[in-house]
Amino acid sequence: MNTKLMHAAVLHAREKLVYEEVPEPSAGPGEVKVRVRACGICGSDIPRVLEDAAFFYPIVLGHEFSGDIAAVGEGVTSVQVGDTVAGAALLPCMKCEDCARGDYGLCKNYSFLGSRKNGAFSDYVVLPQENVVKYDPSVPYTTAVLFEPCTVAMHGLRKAGYTGGGDTVILGGGTIGIFTAQLCRIFGASKVVVLDIDDDRLNMAKRMGADATINTTAPDFMEKALELTDGRGFDWLFEVAGQPATMRMAFSLAAAKATVCFIGYPHVPVTFEPRLWETLNLKELKLVGSRMSYTAPFPGPDWTLVAHYLATGQLKIDPSMIFKCYPMKDAAAAFDLFRHPGTVKGKIILENE
Repeated sequence: MNTKLMHAAVLHAREKLVYEEVPEPSAGPGEVKVRVRACGICGSDIPRVLEDAAFFYPIVLGHEFSGDIAAVGEGVTSVQVGDTVAGAALLPCMKCEDCARGDYGLCKNYSFLGSRKNGAFSDYVVLPQENVVKYDPSVPYTTAVLFEPCTVAMHGLRKAGYTGGGDTVILGGGTIGIFTAQLCRIFGASKVVVLDIDDDRLNMAKRMGADATINTTAPDFMEKALELTDGRGFDWLFEVAGQPATMRMAFSLAAAKATVCFIGYPHVPVTFEPRLWETLNLKELKLVGSRMSYTAPFPGPDWTLVAHYLATGQLKIDPSMIFKCYPMKDAAAAFDLFRHPGTVKGKIILENE
């Protein structure tokens, strides 16, 4: 019996990404087979290719993807052939205490598509039916690639208990920051302010609905920001940059009784001067951490809400968020761009022809 083959960008070793033929997977019971149309390069993919961060070799990376249902296995009822879907990459064990509570993002025994299991830098990918979310076919495949970053922003709002009606500041105007700002507007913020060090990002934030933007390289940025709240401070603060400076900044910009949500992940040590940390007590702040975007029923409302707001057009994806699109066969060339810091400004997407 001849094995059916497909193409995939396979990582064989550090800096050795090869587009080649591999066995084509088939959908088993409860599984779906997705024809991958587009897959984004995530920041976590870069060290796996250019450094030594892959869990094993060979591995097919890619977890931010969109496509169509090509086949369904026995017992699948949630989707049918032809549905347009985005993929939820987390594969929780569904047995531990965290999973039993519906806190799938806290599962310690999880697997993950595109890092611990072959992913979507390929023609097809197979995963449980619960791990695909239908979205309106009017949404382009390249737009739907950013589905997962949208859900990360949504999860932050929901973990913070966001209710709108107050002054909100987003610390960091990258992709997730822009989505966070838009969702705060959708949820009824009275004022949305975005802070960043890059004017291009701030201009995009303004185009996408922010009431005001401030460049934090200005010596008087703190005064300008507080002026927007008549000196009271912000009721809701979302830190999405993962930078020590913005994490400390959040405490200074917060109003009394404010909620501070940390979405960003720092990669260097973070220190707080005693007096600054004391503001957590003095202002009686609520400090919330947010990780990924998975809750019950899996993958959760973060995903279904994003599908809804993309379909209605309330949640928008600016063309400038997408830096370049490459054919999947040119995946190695796409990763070469990341060798030069500052070259890539936005999402790079790999497309199947």
